[in-house]
Amino acid sequence: MNWLKEQSLEDQEIQNNLLATCKIPKHIGIIMDGNGRWALERGLSRTEGHKQGIESVRDIVKASAQLKIGYLTLYAFSIENWNRPLTEVGILMKLLEHYLKSEIDEIDENNIRLYSIGKLSSLPKKVQRLLFEAVERTAKNTGLTLTLALSYSGRWDIVRAVQMLVHDVRRSKLAPEDITEETFSSYLQTNILPDPDLIIRTSGEMRLSNFLLWESAYSEIYISNKYWPEFRRTDLYEAIIDYSRRERRFGRTSEQVVSQSKTIEFQSEKSLNTR
Repeated sequence: MNWLKEQSLEDQEIQNNLLATCKIPKHIGIIMDGNGRWALERGLSRTEGHKQGIESVRDIVKASAQLKIGYLTLYAFSIENWNRPLTEVGILMKLLEHYLKSEIDEIDENNIRLYSIGKLSSLPKKVQRLLFEAVERTAKNTGLTLTLALSYSGRWDIVRAVQMLVHDVRRSKLAPEDITEETFSSYLQTNILPDPDLIIRTSGEMRLSNFLLWESAYSEIYISNKYWPEFRRTDLYEAIIDYSRRERRFGRTSEQVVSQSKTIEFQSEKSLNTR
């Protein structure tokens, strides 16, 4: 199913307005929180919360692709989540397996590139195989890069990167004085992704929970009080509007940011006039 063709005229108009008036983040990371609490508050099982959470994933992925956002990273399962009750972990793995089976055709048809980060060897073998096949199948797609963070931990990836760096230094492939921020970043699993411009967390919790710790150093953070199963494209639009109002200084003063912006505008105008 082509996601652009199924989009309502009203939603197209909203997105066109966003594209015309807002700075659209190149990379959005989402901490999808609150499935269990959403379910329990409604007298449902936690499984029902996770199932409804998949509906939110579907809608947010579609909306991101329609907005031509370059990268979307979803924190689906942390290394710490393995400590949950075995029955819940088993259900989550079954839901992940079902998602990969049922969605891959539509993901591929809509030019989505699937990618994954995390300690993937910890996942069930069947899930590993499905994930590998989906990543391989969509590797040449040029639209939205959808990254699933599975059995992931920001600290784990940083430690892993340090271990690899030390190994390369020992083998004389790298000198200690050559290690820069850029060098270090290249050893992280996220090395093919730009740093996230915007991190969204649902359920009102105000913490990163070990998500993209290195990469989110200058990310804008947006907290939604809605649980993840309630979060839909209209909530994504609100987050983008809020992000667009912010001034990203990266350690500079507001005056420097304004001055640089004017310089870029002037150079762009000059380039257009000389063509």
